[in-house]
Amino acid sequence: MKNLLLIRHAKSSWKDDNLPDIERPLNKRGLRDAPFMGKLLKTKHDIKPEMAVSSNAVRAAETAKVFCKETGMPKEKLFFTEELYLADAGEMLKVINAVDDSVSSVMIFGHNPGITNLANILSGEFIENIPTAGTVGLNYKEGSWSILKKGSCTLSFFEYPKKYLTKGEE
Repeated sequence: MKNLLLIRHAKSSWKDDNLPDIERPLNKRGLRDAPFMGKLLKTKHDIKPEMAVSSNAVRAAETAKVFCKETGMPKEKLFFTEELYLADAGEMLKVINAVDDSVSSVMIFGHNPGITNLANILSGEFIENIPTAGTVGLNYKEGSWSILKKGSCTLSFFEYPKKYLTKGEE
């Protein structure tokens, strides 16, 4: 069985109005939530990703680097592509379809609405919105990423930071 993790970038900063969208970094909450969620994947779900592909946007790249560190994935197995920047579900699926079949666990870091739509399409479930730093775990029984398609996955988990925050931490 293969594992696919769809992860929306952590909360980004809107502090500098002159900064192009692609260059927006994580804000304070994003810098808190990304390591928390990476640790949660490792401890609660025993996630051991073999590869990660991220949007080249600064906020997604920063999120991906933190998740990789927290899950123990080697940074050499993290790749960045402009194909995932603000990609729709179909564009994201093309990136996943290109993953080598020797990889059994992959993390994809992207943006909404594409990441939420892709989770719903692949699982046949309905998630209204994957919030920032939210992670959907999908199980895929087929042998090849190249044939991943609508309804071919089962939802394993849906995690996001606010599920674990106590009053006042938000």
